[in-house]
Amino acid sequence: MRTERKTDALRTVDIDTGFNRHAEGSALISFGQTRVHCTASVDERVPPFLRNSGKGWVTAEYGMLPRSTHTRSDREAARGKQGGRTVEIQRLIGRSLRAVVDLHKLGERQIVLDCDVLQADGGTRTAAITGSWVALRIAVNKLLAEGLLEEDPIIGQVAAVSCGFVDNEALLDLEYTEDSRAQMDANFVMTPDGGIIEIQATAEDKPMHWDDVLALKSLAEKGIRELSELQLRAVGG
Repeated sequence: MRTERKTDALRTVDIDTGFNRHAEGSALISFGQTRVHCTASVDERVPPFLRNSGKGWVTAEYGMLPRSTHTRSDREAARGKQGGRTVEIQRLIGRSLRAVVDLHKLGERQIVLDCDVLQADGGTRTAAITGSWVALRIAVNKLLAEGLLEEDPIIGQVAAVSCGFVDNEALLDLEYTEDSRAQMDANFVMTPDGGIIEIQATAEDKPMHWDDVLALKSLAEKGIRELSELQLRAVGG
């Protein structure tokens, strides 16, 4: 049973937008003890499949530092390839951000979000998505201020949060000790007005029912609204 915070409460969330002086946009985001550094880099080129299309692209890369967890893990670069989990998460981040960007208004340029997990305590992908929107917003603001964009290509906000059933209790924003023993855990990628971009849900012990998913969705909506307010504060409104 959760004792340190309410079942529908987020962990303490902090967003530092001054962490990286070189990137066009950056955000160091903390969900409790989970910390992810997100940077947005603008490239005035697009991937080959988009050349001469008039469209831009938003993509992401994700990685965990060797000592982001209890024991050291090898860098994926040292192993010579990315793991399946890494590829899945970075594709999720890219899809989530593209859902709130008008790629035509972005023009033929690419924005790459790099998400590096400094410390992991559950919810690294949800923190990465939430922080990446902040970094993206800052980078696009810079392009607008410099006159490189005529219109704002960002058409909405996106944030993400985890939920799950632990000891038959529905909880918002799972830390690792909760996530590791959850009967069902889910990641919700949503807009502040309740729009769903992606839901990843898995039952670990026994099949769960749709009513259980809806109970978690209700928790997620509350969390997303709160995260959205924190994102806006981080980028100055």
